[in-house]
Formats: sequence, structure tokens, C-alpha cells
Amino acid sequence: MPSKPGEAGTPATTEVTVIGGYLGAGKTTLVNHILRTADTTVAVLVNDFGDINIDEELIESEDGDTISLANGCICCSLVDGFAAALTTISELDPVPQRLVIEASGVADPGSVAAYGHGPGLTLDAVVVVVDGETVKAKSSDKYVGDTVLGQLRSADIIVLNKLDLIDDQRADELRSWLQQQSPEAVVHGATNSEIDPALLFGRVAARLSSSSYSTPNHASTAEAVFQSWSWESSKAVERTAVERIMSDLPESVVRAKGVVALTETPDTYTVLQRVGKRWSLRPGGPLPEGGRSQLVFIGTTDAIDDDWLRAQLGQG
Repeated sequence: MPSKPGEAGTPATTEVTVIGGYLGAGKTTLVNHILRTADTTVAVLVNDFGDINIDEELIESEDGDTISLANGCICCSLVDGFAAALTTISELDPVPQRLVIEASGVADPGSVAAYGHGPGLTLDAVVVVVDGETVKAKSSDKYVGDTVLGQLRSADIIVLNKLDLIDDQRADELRSWLQQQSPEAVVHGATNSEIDPALLFGRVAARLSSSSYSTPNHASTAEAVFQSWSWESSKAVERTAVERIMSDLPESVVRAKGVVALTETPDTYTVLQRVGKRWSLRPGGPLPEGGRSQLVFIGTTDAIDDDWLRAQLGQG
């Protein structure tokens, strides 16, 4: 099986997710949910271990400002600052595939996200958790309103939490209001901050035996059922085709991620990232021998027309 970015022969990078939101929104509960459900190695940076209340059965060892978990994840305290914590993460072997940074309740997560552009790191997304009961009232508070609205404007993904405490009409009104505050973001509903990590994190498609589409995988959330579509090919893809797809994808596609070999640079891979309406193509490293283009899309049921997508990519 040919290697892929991050495996032998290509430089490993750690994808960074910043979790922000005002005090009491459910950020720490979301971090715990990620640690419990992680299917990859995750490092978490937190202000205080006492705040996150890690499940005891997950803790394997504790050494000063670091807690190692039985599932391969690790938590680092920010007591000595970001620089020291990031150094600890960078010295791990193997390097974690994902770094989650929990911003403080009054911090601007967009500013924290600047750390995601450091050496060996790639910023994936800024996730902002909001309390469905109180977010709108806090947004107009003369003391904290600017902070709350600033956090929303920095979001790639907004988790509308505590849906169990509001009725459906109120939830629909809040979704519309949140989209007005952050038009480029995706809004997902949740109770107790429980949300499928696939909706938060960019995922590269699993390798397939040939150029084809996988059988859709279903991810259940508190408010909708999502499907994932995977595509793989040994052929290089025109940049204009990828750009056209990104422009024409319906809003019901909430995530797209992968690596592609473009016709203009067939010997290197280019990383595609889409969160909501925001998307980017950035240069990667050398394409390993036998390496293939791989894309994955996540959206609501029937969000993607397979034939249309194949045709756009020149595979139809």
C-alpha cells in the first residue's frame, strides 16, 4: 500500500483545532467527549487539568503538566504557556495527528488559531461552542457582548449546545441568528456537547482499491443524519475542476478534505480543506511513489450527486 502524507517518506504534520466559546457554553465537556471518542492520536492543551475532569478509566499516567491516556491521547497544561506546551507536543514520538487547543472563555479563538500555523502544524478549524439558552442575551450585554460576537465571527464551525433546554422554534431562530453573525460558518446542534468528531475534524478519505466511490457512511447527530462520500484516483486533477466543485457544492455539504495531485504539479500533493463555505488549497510535500488523490465529503443525505462529482473530476 503506498504511503500517504504523514507516513514514512513524507513529513508529518499535526492538524490543529481550536475550541472557543464563552464561559459555561460547554467547551470542556466537548473536550472530554473528543478524548472519549477519539479514533486517532489527539493532544489537548488546556488551562487547568482540574477543569476537564478526565474520566479516570482513561488516565494511564500523570507526569507534572502532562497526562497520558490509555487510548494514546495526551493532555498538556498551559501553566507554563503555549511555547512550553507546544515544545512538549513536538517532542512526542510519534507526533500526534491532531492537536486540540481549548481557549479560555473570554479569549478570541481566532487569535489562538495563529498557533496553528507554526512549524509542523496545520490549522484545521476554529470551533466555537455556544449556550443555546443564553448566547443571544449575552451577545447584547454591555460588558461581554463584544467578546461573544467576536468569538462567533472567528468560527468555522459553531456548536449550538444545550438543545435539550430550548424548544424547536427557539433552536431554529438561533440557527438563523448565528448564521447572520457568522455567515461563513457551519452550525451544528448538540446536547451535552455530543457531536460526531467527523463533523469537527477534517478527514482524509480511506484508501480504496481503485478509483471509485465508497458506500456512504452514516454519522448520527442530535439534529441530522450525515453521509460521507469518498473518491480516489491515480490520475492528476485539473485545478479548475477542484475550484469549480468548491464553488458549486451545496450548503448541505459541511466538510470536504483530502489530498490531490494537480495536473500543474503532478509530482506533489496539494491539500484541500473546506469547512462550511470556506475552502483552501495549499501545497503539500512530494507525492510518494504510487500515491493517489483522495477526497472525502460530508453532508446531509443526498447532498452530493455522484455522477456530477465524477464528471467534474474527469472520471465520469
